[in-house]
Amino acid sequence: MSAADTATFAKEYRENGFAVVERLFDSSEVAELNTAITEILDVSDVSSVAEVEPGDKGMARRIWSPTKQHSAFERAAAHPGLLDHVEALIGPDILFHYSKLHLKAPQVGSVVDWHQDFAYYPHTNTDLVTALVYLDDTTTENSALQAVPGSHLRGLADHYVDGHFRGKVVGADAPDPELAVAIEAPAGSVVFIHPLLLHYSSPNRSDRYRRAFLPAYRAADAYPIHFGPHAGHNEAGVRLLRGQVSDTARVEAGAWRLPLAERPFGSLFQLQEGANQTADAATTGYATVDKAK
Repeated sequence: MSAADTATFAKEYRENGFAVVERLFDSSEVAELNTAITEILDVSDVSSVAEVEPGDKGMARRIWSPTKQHSAFERAAAHPGLLDHVEALIGPDILFHYSKLHLKAPQVGSVVDWHQDFAYYPHTNTDLVTALVYLDDTTTENSALQAVPGSHLRGLADHYVDGHFRGKVVGADAPDPELAVAIEAPAGSVVFIHPLLLHYSSPNRSDRYRRAFLPAYRAADAYPIHFGPHAGHNEAGVRLLRGQVSDTARVEAGAWRLPLAERPFGSLFQLQEGANQTADAATTGYATVDKAK
């Protein structure tokens, strides 16, 4: 990126809480990642490698740690162009934090309620960023990400329901949907998301998939402040991608409410739906898979 492009990109992110780079991944790279998804799911029991849609054990909605399940995603998470943009947002010392894949199937695609990513994994500072890589042409009809521009400037919202962390912002605290914008973009585009941005996605009402790869990053001096059953699982896979490690934690002023759920949970979907309250709920899935191809 030129200096001018970098400045414009970073300014958009700082002001809106997100910034979009269209077609950062070319068509061949997108095709490779979609092929990798097919290979991961080519098993007799889909639930052994993915979280499935409620009521359909053959329909995956989330693939746990795709960077551990297939080398194509490990390469994509370290894509030089992707890291150039991450560096423009959080500095030169970049740690890989975690990854996930959301697979919103046609006419299905579970809803993701209003939330901020930081609520799930509070750190000593907010120099964390998630890169949402669209692997399909994405519009409102097939569940483009919806976000409230500037909402990251308001601090951390309440993600508790009935006294327990439920990973969603509801009731009077939920933003007016009229304030949300749909982030539509072609396949290969990347939405860079601030950890305090309020965002959600609706069910997929179209006849097309909306697959998205989400690698997440943090500055080397951003340290987690909670190591509960959910929040602590990422640390084993954290690794340096650029720059240097830090022996100092940079601390922002503020108070972060911890994600203390009533019961451990296996995913955002499960927690928001309340499915983690069932006796057979998975609680460790995406943290345990490790079979890169």
